[in-house]
Amino acid sequence: MVATLLIVIACIMAPLAGVAVWSKNLITNTDRYVTTVAPLARDPAIQTAVADKITAEIFANLDVTGLTNEAVDALATRGLPPRVATGLHALSQPLSDGVQSFVRTEVGKVVASDAFADAWVTANRSAHTALVAALTGQTGQGVTIANGTVSINLGPFIQVVKQRLIDRGFELANRIPDINPSFTVLQSEAITKAQSAFSLLTAIGNWSPVVVLVLLALGIYVAKDHRRALIGAGLGLAGGMLALGIAILVLRALYLDTRPAGVLTYEAAAVFYDTLVRFLRLGLRTVLVFGLVIALAGFFTGRSVTAVRARAGLSRGIAWLRGGAEKAGFRTGPVGAWVYRYKRVLQFVTLGIAALVLVFWDQPTGKVIIVLALCVLVVLAIIEFLGRPPSPAVEAPLPETGPEELGPEGAAPESPVDVVDVSDASADSSDAIAVDPQRSPLKSDA
Repeated sequence: MVATLLIVIACIMAPLAGVAVWSKNLITNTDRYVTTVAPLARDPAIQTAVADKITAEIFANLDVTGLTNEAVDALATRGLPPRVATGLHALSQPLSDGVQSFVRTEVGKVVASDAFADAWVTANRSAHTALVAALTGQTGQGVTIANGTVSINLGPFIQVVKQRLIDRGFELANRIPDINPSFTVLQSEAITKAQSAFSLLTAIGNWSPVVVLVLLALGIYVAKDHRRALIGAGLGLAGGMLALGIAILVLRALYLDTRPAGVLTYEAAAVFYDTLVRFLRLGLRTVLVFGLVIALAGFFTGRSVTAVRARAGLSRGIAWLRGGAEKAGFRTGPVGAWVYRYKRVLQFVTLGIAALVLVFWDQPTGKVIIVLALCVLVVLAIIEFLGRPPSPAVEAPLPETGPEELGPEGAAPESPVDVVDVSDASADSSDAIAVDPQRSPLKSDA
């Protein structure tokens, strides 16, 4: 009962621990955050949304219609016929739309370039650094905490876009003023609460996986049937990760249905969500595969009929291969005897090496675990193939009996018989032994 309770608690905590680790890495690790959001700059849906936003900001500071009307009025004061002036005024709006279309095309080219991808990474790194600085109570260059807000300067990013437009022949971009919009990261009134939550999140992200592993180990250790507990733990981990995957899908649908209007399109919001949780999905798939591998290992090393038959079939197959190799002249010699003698030790060493590889592998995936499990099976099969028991000692054959050792007419020589003198024995002695004719092998002549 205690073992079951420990394993169930661990399996329930496993999805929560996965979310805690993912959140901690996303919020506290700037490199992980940048790695997560960097692909967004290459996604067409995000590029379209960003290009539309940049175009709107440009024309919010550049009134093409007003500039056209001012130019026409200036020409009218210099003698432009009124009819022509009226016609030019009528063309001001179509001219503005044409200019906006041209700018949108050029901005799209800029957004699709490597320069924008680099600027996207730089801007996100600065924003995340500011967030971490605010949460840890430290500030760095380009980060300000004043007037109740934590903000960073996005002016350099706007200048990059402006210069790219000018280089592509859009001279009106020179009229875009040097604006320095600020990006508010966090309200300073919430910094104290955010710092407390940040510390708690860091602690949970660091220790929750350890707690899950300890509970699983204790549950398996105190169980009466360790192998069955191992199977239950593996299946429980896989089930927990499957539940987490379903929760991610449900939250995705809720996020897309309740997204703020006018911020992101449906396609861009879907891409943003999928990109943001991709490392969480990768982690849960890894744990799911790991749990299934553990459960399968526990099952096929058990005493069930299926497991016993599977192992027996594998042993017969390896023995058949060994026999074929020996017929072809392959001999393991003393190596085979040594492997057979230390076969159990070699098996444990193989499993230990596989565990160390998994522990020290940087961000293992489900594919890594499957390949690692297959490698372990191959190595164990090789150990079984090479391990051959030493040949038993052969007894020396008995010497054959020659004709000269035979008696008369080919009879075997008589064996020596001990002769017992009974001449002194008295016939009426009370110690005399009466021989039952029915039981004695000798026949009386009487």
